[in-house]
Amino acid sequence: MSVKKYKETQASTENSRQTEYRLFAEVTKALMAAREVSVSKGLKSQEFYKAVDWNRRLWLALHMDLASNENRFPDSLKANIVSIAIWVDKHSRAVIRGGSTLEPLISVNRTIMEGLSSEPVQHSTSSAASSAVGSLGTSA
Repeated sequence: MSVKKYKETQASTENSRQTEYRLFAEVTKALMAAREVSVSKGLKSQEFYKAVDWNRRLWLALHMDLASNENRFPDSLKANIVSIAIWVDKHSRAVIRGGSTLEPLISVNRTIMEGLSSEPVQHSTSSAASSAVGSLGTSA
């Protein structure tokens, strides 16, 4: 998914947290389905590779958004999420090569979804990092 498509999706009736939650839910569902097929058939299907790539591209879009000057997240929170995005990219490559499993990617996405599903906290810049995950910060 391109950044343009991501931003177009944000323009719908969902708020940014809802959009991000939905995207993570769709990608995570695809990863879980790919894991099930991989485990039951003992092989990696085209859907397996597509799911891993989709997840990697979602995290790349997040990484790019966080690098934007318009992003209002505190630098420390941006750095933490960018670190996760970099880890997701590296782990995804290991999964594709057969050196790791999908489980950690699914777990990270679920953790992000938990943060997105919690009530947004009205916070100052200094307490923003403690809210862990919210919207990407470029939308109202």
